[in-house]
Amino acid sequence: MNILVWHVHGSWLTAFVQGPHTYLVPVTEDRGPDGLGRAATWDWPSAVEEHGPASLRDADIDLMVLQRPHEVALAERWTGRRPGRDVPAVYVEHNSPDASPERQLHPLAGQSAIPVVHVTHFNRLMWDSGRAPTEVVEHGIVDPGRLWTGTERRAAVVVNEPVRRGRTTGTDLLPRFARCAPLDVFGMRTEGLAGHLGLPPERCRTRDLPQHRLHREMARCRVYLHPVRWTSLGLSLLEAMFLGMPVVALDTTEVREAVPEGAGVVSNRLDVLEDAVRAFLADPEDARLTGDAARAAAQARYGERRFLDDWERLIKEVTR
Repeated sequence: MNILVWHVHGSWLTAFVQGPHTYLVPVTEDRGPDGLGRAATWDWPSAVEEHGPASLRDADIDLMVLQRPHEVALAERWTGRRPGRDVPAVYVEHNSPDASPERQLHPLAGQSAIPVVHVTHFNRLMWDSGRAPTEVVEHGIVDPGRLWTGTERRAAVVVNEPVRRGRTTGTDLLPRFARCAPLDVFGMRTEGLAGHLGLPPERCRTRDLPQHRLHREMARCRVYLHPVRWTSLGLSLLEAMFLGMPVVALDTTEVREAVPEGAGVVSNRLDVLEDAVRAFLADPEDARLTGDAARAAAQARYGERRFLDDWERLIKEVTR
């Protein structure tokens, strides 16, 4: 099939385009948010084709995969076809509701032609999806391999825009954890974080790395810390588990489902999490065994094959 899909979330799309289809990814001259085109920092197969808005009007499209509310109108304007009516479509909701977690109406709640596909069961539970049919296809990860060495007695954190997002991503908690372990914070727009938090640079190093370097640098840290209060299940947490890292995480949203007993420490008690970080730093063998359990759990539930099989089932159902 020919599947139209925008480049919005690179990590998610990297797994999605491993399927057996041709993926039409919009590209614009400025490579702005609506036309990023092929990824520069991920390894995508040749079946991912860049298409400008003009060429999309004549392109054969069997399915539209939408991910942002304005893409419904954008797809019709660029292709001349109505998603869900002229061409089958699904809407992938990557996020948890934020304005009113138990009452927020989904942007597609007022229609029934386009199914809403949530990436976690928690998200489907919390969103009010109204009349829209809903499905869940849990995340899939292209296995980076067991890269963990834990040679650096540091805790890795992955978060984009930690200063702007603040309490949502647990940025305010980082000074507490920095007393337990020096932090390596990876992600976009992390510069100036140490100064913002009043931490010495050595206790809070920040780096924005391409994907192929990110995993190896993360894996040098002894433990992965996930202090996120309220977002969807972070792909960075699952990637850390695939790397073989022991994880320490807040018990929020879908984390408890993702990190079973023995694969890390999950709690909303900060003293428990702080003790866990200290313990993993002090005992590399325990960190290794816990990381191995984390990797096995992630492979079993969030493997690429299961993800693609789930999507194939859904695609056949939507397009039949």
